[in-house]
Formats: sequence, structure tokens, C-alpha cells
Amino acid sequence: MSLRTGRTARAGQYAALLCYLVFLAFPFLWLISTAFKPARELGSLHPTWIPEDPTPDNFRQAFDEQPLLRAAANSLTAALCAALIAVVIATPMAYVMARHRGRLSRAATGWVVVSQAFPFVLVIIPLFLVLKYLHLINSLGGLILVYVVWSLPFALWMLAGYVRAVPPELEEAAAVDGSGKVRILVSVTAPLLAPGIVATALFAFITAWNEFFFALVLLKTPEKQTLPVVLTHFLGAEGVADLGPLAAAAFLATLPSLVLFAVIQKRVTGGLTAGAVKR
Repeated sequence: MSLRTGRTARAGQYAALLCYLVFLAFPFLWLISTAFKPARELGSLHPTWIPEDPTPDNFRQAFDEQPLLRAAANSLTAALCAALIAVVIATPMAYVMARHRGRLSRAATGWVVVSQAFPFVLVIIPLFLVLKYLHLINSLGGLILVYVVWSLPFALWMLAGYVRAVPPELEEAAAVDGSGKVRILVSVTAPLLAPGIVATALFAFITAWNEFFFALVLLKTPEKQTLPVVLTHFLGAEGVADLGPLAAAAFLATLPSLVLFAVIQKRVTGGLTAGAVKR
């Protein structure tokens, strides 16, 4: 009886997981279908899942109408730089937060929590004034700085949890051998933090790659605009979307995040186990 109940419960879990996956995949699958539909099917009153006459014309039209490659290069530059800088800054700070419990650590934790509660609208005016004073308006450097500051609190919170999972006995053994704090962090702790560092960098990259509001406000010239901002150019003056090219461009915009996550997934899930085996 218990065996049958366990099988039923497991079947129910798998069914719920399958429904959840379908729920998550539906927008992406519909986006792909729309990207390959000709204009005749896009205007049909009876839409279909699979295009009856698939065509790549929407992709050609998207590249002809908007500078997608240049915008993608701007987004990639901003996202990669923001992710790397955030990880470099957050790693030693997270180590201090996790290993030295005190007022400073509690204040940093409180800053992490409070900073995530502020919406973009409340900070955009003072942020704009600060960047204007630093002559960083309408520059990728200023946008990268904003992305680093915005992703740093959550990066600290993530990495601090990974640091706490590293046994302190390893660091104590290295200290007995004469290693200093910096050497311990670089040679002992950082290699075991590989899955946390990769996951944090992935979070910072995806956040910067998909960000729209800051890029819209801070970047004025078309040559420096990022991909999410350029996607809005497929909307007409009255808010009517050029649906086919917009779907094609949006599909291309989602590919880097999906490919990056697929490549790094094994590193994120298997790195912690590898570090435990080395111990």
C-alpha cells in the first residue's frame, strides 16, 4: 500500500513538473512560431501552433529595419563587463561578510536587503544627476557602472552563502602553513567557490543583458543603444507592433542567455561536488 502510494505521489510530482515546464516553455515556443510566420498567417483570425508556410523573411526584415548586430554588440559589452567586475568586487567582500561576523557584516547584509526594495523609478533621477556630474551620460561606461552597482548586492548575498559552505578548517590549515589572508582566498577558497562564482556571473550577465529602463534613460544616441531598447523600435507611432520582425528579433535576443546557461549548467551543478571531492 505504501509502495503504491509512493508511486502515485511520484507520478503526481512528475505530472506537476511537466505542466510547469509547459507553462514556462509556452511563450518561447509561441515566439519561435511567430518569428517564422508570414504576414498572411500573422493576421489570421485562427492562429496555428506551427506555421503553415514558414519563412525567414521576418529575420531579414528585422536586420534591414534596425541595427541589431550593433545593438547586440553593445549589450554584450555591457553585460560581460558588468558580470566580470561584479564578480571581482563581490568575491573578497563576500568572504569578509561570511568569515567575519560583526557589525560590518550585519550592516552589509542589511544593505543587501534594503537595496533590493528600491524600484528603478525612485533612483533614476539622482542616478542621472550623479552620472551627469561624472560625464558618463550616453556612454557604455556609465551604463556598466550602473549595472555593477545594481547587481552587486545580490551577488554578495549569493557568494556569501557559497563561502559559508566552504569548511573553515581548510583555511585554518593553510594559515598554519604560513599563508596570508589573500593567499588563502586566492589559492584555497576561490577554487572551491567556482560554482558560486559562475552562477553569480551568469546572474549578473542575464540581468544586464535583459535590462531596459536604465539603458533607455542613460543612452541617447542610436549608435550606443542596447538590444532591448532597439527592440522597441519595432513598435509604430500608435503602439502597433510590426509583429513578425519583432518576434524574430526577440527570438535572436533570447539565444545568448539560453546558450550561455546551457554551456555553464554543468559547471554550476557539478562544481560544488568536485570541490567537495578535493577536500
